[in-house]
Amino acid sequence: MNTNYWSVDKDVGNLNDYPQIAQAADLLSKNEVVAFPTETVYGLGGNAKSDEAVLKIFEAKGRPSDNPLIIHIGRVEHIKEFVTEIPEKARILMNEFWPGPLTIILNKKEGTLSDKATAGLSTVAVRMPDHPVALSIINNAGVPIAAPSANRSGKPSPTTAKHVFEDLNERIAGIVDGGPTGVGVESTVIDCTEEIPVILRPGGVTEEQIKKVIGEIHLDPSLIDEEHAPKSPGMKYTHYAPDAPLFLVEGSREYIQQLILEKQKEGKEVGVLTTEENESFYKADFIFTCGKRQDLDSVASSLYEALRSFNHSNVNIIFSEVFPYEGVGQAIMNRLLKAAGHRILSE
Repeated sequence: MNTNYWSVDKDVGNLNDYPQIAQAADLLSKNEVVAFPTETVYGLGGNAKSDEAVLKIFEAKGRPSDNPLIIHIGRVEHIKEFVTEIPEKARILMNEFWPGPLTIILNKKEGTLSDKATAGLSTVAVRMPDHPVALSIINNAGVPIAAPSANRSGKPSPTTAKHVFEDLNERIAGIVDGGPTGVGVESTVIDCTEEIPVILRPGGVTEEQIKKVIGEIHLDPSLIDEEHAPKSPGMKYTHYAPDAPLFLVEGSREYIQQLILEKQKEGKEVGVLTTEENESFYKADFIFTCGKRQDLDSVASSLYEALRSFNHSNVNIIFSEVFPYEGVGQAIMNRLLKAAGHRILSE
């Protein structure tokens, strides 16, 4: 398949006048799949009403079909087309965080979306992205857009169009390059079908921010204890992993350096995932930084770029520092744990 590649300046005044936007939207309306930027990561979009389009998403990604997709809308009022009701707490969250990196799960109106997009569930996950290019494409397409991250399943999510091209060139109809994304980790997913909403995936909107506007919330038990089965089917899969095995290390820099030396003595090339503050401390074969430890937003923003960077090296094993479970650190650690397959070494 020939993959179209368009560059779009997200800061241009009227994106709707861009022929690239019209071409991408036209492909979506014809049930083709197109990758586009959001404020979190690049998404792989397809018509959420079309079984044909949704199957193309799964095929391009190599994604299990029991993994429901998030439905992206361009205007808040579009949600009424395919949900049965909007509870008060969900309405408050929409008013506070949309457009933005928050996905809200609601009860679905039957017959309005492809069952394949929602994995046959009675609920639907919806968000309104905070990115002018994404919003323009969705509104021009005229249909709700199902869009997981635009990468091969299991690999680190894409935060640039270059990442999408590496994974999906000649597998999808088009890529819209709108520059690097901002947040860097996917949206927070919160289930508002329960009386007390439940966070199923931490992300760009933090637990603390949500509590501030709606009060009590619960965390899905699988986020606290990996022995619990996740409520959302898609959460049970390993994601975000670089090619070499990744180990999270709970301990001092000296302990990490000791682990590095041990593996080097075995003849292995060792990679380290660290931050700018600690970069000069380590003596490893490959060192990649993801932001500053004192600025967890910067860590989130560059996490996937760092994980992907290891794939362009010859590392046999990767050690990563860990981060505090507070604010966006909760999302960072959620992604790192999945990337590592929950492999943790403690001092």
